[in-house]
Amino acid sequence: MAIIADIGVALVALLHGYFLILEMFLWDKPAGLRAFGQKKEDAEKTKVLAANQGLYNGFIAAGLVWGLIQGSAGFDFKVFFLACVIAAGIFGAITASRKILYVQALPGLLSLALVLLTHSL
Repeated sequence: MAIIADIGVALVALLHGYFLILEMFLWDKPAGLRAFGQKKEDAEKTKVLAANQGLYNGFIAAGLVWGLIQGSAGFDFKVFFLACVIAAGIFGAITASRKILYVQALPGLLSLALVLLTHSL
């Protein structure tokens, strides 16, 4: 069961690594424009803000990877960073797009449930 939980954590980390790439490097490129449903002109105006947001997503990914590297000693890291993912996903769903709830918060919530369940066994 611990392996399944770690796979969930790794997938959430990869997802946030992908968000970093989209927001920092592809925001105003075709892939970024499609992903966020934006026009090139609007993306150019918010490029710096998106890069900042992408950097934070990278920190979340790094924290989750750090938790994985630590093995069972990384439990607190996994719980903390998954909670951050869920909070950010809920906030994003309320303020930006409901899609964020399913793309970010739900995978974080499922992974957190697996981590907590594994730890309690």
